[in-house]
Amino acid sequence: MSGTVVLILRVILALALYVFLGFALWAIWQDLKRTSLLSRARPMPAIHLQILYKNGPPMYQEFSQPKVVLGRDPKCDLSIEDEAISAQHAEFSFHHGQWWLRDLNSRNGTRLNRTKLSTATVLATGDEIKFGKVKVLVSLGHELFQ
Repeated sequence: MSGTVVLILRVILALALYVFLGFALWAIWQDLKRTSLLSRARPMPAIHLQILYKNGPPMYQEFSQPKVVLGRDPKCDLSIEDEAISAQHAEFSFHHGQWWLRDLNSRNGTRLNRTKLSTATVLATGDEIKFGKVKVLVSLGHELFQ
């Protein structure tokens, strides 16, 4: 009889384990769905750029699209007249809840806070970007320049 009792206890324990695992997987799935919905609902903050030319007044641009290409080409979202800037020099993009800056294999490179950019990097308000002879100051969301 003790063999039958041990078998019944094993079956009950196995069922309890499967119920626990099922509940844990269901809870993880619900959390992932909730996180996904929250991240989709979060609005994309605008990116404000203050373009500082060596000679001339500063220019202000605001973008609320998820991708902004900067370069000398007039088809770029932000076209800058400077021989040291490539036709398509760099790209600002919003993904994973943050604004990123990426150099598009430009001839003269891109500097972020005086460091040459070698990979896509997250931007923050107050960052200084240098393209050729032009400096760009970054402000994200509602944090405007002072």
